[in-house]
Amino acid sequence: MLTKTQPIVKTDFEDLYLAVRKLEKRVYTDEQLRTLPDIAPLHVHAAEWDIRKRSSRRLISYLRKKGRSLRILEVGCGNGWLSAKLAEIAGADVIGLDINQAEISQASRVFVKDNLEFVYDVFNDDTFADFKFDVIVFAASIQYFPSVKSIMDQALSMLNPDGEVHIMDTHFYKPEEVERANARSRNYYNSLGFPEMAGQYFHHSIEELSGMQHHILLNPNSIMRLLDKRGPFHWITINQ
Repeated sequence: MLTKTQPIVKTDFEDLYLAVRKLEKRVYTDEQLRTLPDIAPLHVHAAEWDIRKRSSRRLISYLRKKGRSLRILEVGCGNGWLSAKLAEIAGADVIGLDINQAEISQASRVFVKDNLEFVYDVFNDDTFADFKFDVIVFAASIQYFPSVKSIMDQALSMLNPDGEVHIMDTHFYKPEEVERANARSRNYYNSLGFPEMAGQYFHHSIEELSGMQHHILLNPNSIMRLLDKRGPFHWITINQ
């Protein structure tokens, strides 16, 4: 596994993000975190966690079918619950990366495994110099990056041959829908009293993936989604 020296320079985004997470009741106790994605049925986000449980099971099943050792990076891992689940795959070595020190510290405390490491750092070309991965996962995190192309260029440069980037639990919009989604976010964060958060949350069009070698494994707009209730989010893989 990787051993990386810290600390990085703390950003204003960390405090802003954590304040919003607390207000939204998305900060969990250690006991709750250990059970995620399972949570009490009456929890305010129970329906959301049911969706994420199903999406995580699909991803883990997909990766297990590869039948080989995998070096996995989760970018924007938050409190680390998905990284911990990925570490249950036989032969996997997993790194969870996030710029939220509070959640990374909690993840490191709650999920202790020989094949799992949590890193507090930004994601850029220097984050893991000369360190290659078989799988890079963006689960409910791509919306915190302003440019899909820029972040995918970075991710693809960090893949081993035949490696894959997975984007999941993420909305992608038609181009004409993006501004309406931006307006909804502005109204939402204004209502919470954190209008500046809207400038840190980016709505991406599916067209931003054009020119990339990508495959849509789950399309929430397809008739199959209506039939099998897979969930409202895209699941997309991108290859070199």
